[in-house]
Amino acid sequence: MDNSTYQEKRDRLEEYFDRTAADQWAKLTSDAPVSGIRKTVRAGRDRMRETLLSWLPEDLHGCRILDAGCGTGALAVELVKRGAEVVAIDLSPTLVQLARERMPKDLGKGKLEFIAGDMLSTSYGRFDHVVAMDSMIHYEKHDMVQGLGGLAQRTKHSILFTFAPSNPILATMIRVGRIFPRGDRAPFIEPVSESALRDEIAIAAKLVGWKTGKTEKISSGFYTSQAMQLVVD
Repeated sequence: MDNSTYQEKRDRLEEYFDRTAADQWAKLTSDAPVSGIRKTVRAGRDRMRETLLSWLPEDLHGCRILDAGCGTGALAVELVKRGAEVVAIDLSPTLVQLARERMPKDLGKGKLEFIAGDMLSTSYGRFDHVVAMDSMIHYEKHDMVQGLGGLAQRTKHSILFTFAPSNPILATMIRVGRIFPRGDRAPFIEPVSESALRDEIAIAAKLVGWKTGKTEKISSGFYTSQAMQLVVD
């Protein structure tokens, strides 16, 4: 991974999610009324979360899971309800604090820890599964695959992640998005073609022994994202 480009993009994302649009994301990830455009984004994110959860076992007792880019914690909470021990990391301290405030008091037998930090840090140990929902869509293909490779070195069974599939509709949405007021504008998304992504994964040195599995694209108005599964070959 090119650490300079990764760090530069990471700093921009932290600025956006922690300061520029923290209030908008808090509202988007709640059940508060939102605009028509944001309704489509909320619905798309809900469908994506359900998709990723459906790719994991219903019983996660004894499993340690990394929620890489946890935002306000909705996915992490669902994983804990299945009995998992979840380490939920986001680069935005503001969103992590909101996630802690929203955390249910009764988590059953699961365990949940919210951390503000770098989702790729090796300091959090090893995991059975990693889920990265819409946290890698802002990085270029090479940086994304290098990040996945780093996670794979510490993961036993599967990595579930999403990317922005390259297509004319998404390209148009990105262009339109640039005319929004700056405070409402999300950081630039890096579309990538599925075939190019698969090719890069196939030759990545740190992903030897891993293969792509299930994939599903979710399109809901201004939300377009594609889930992909990496599993041990």
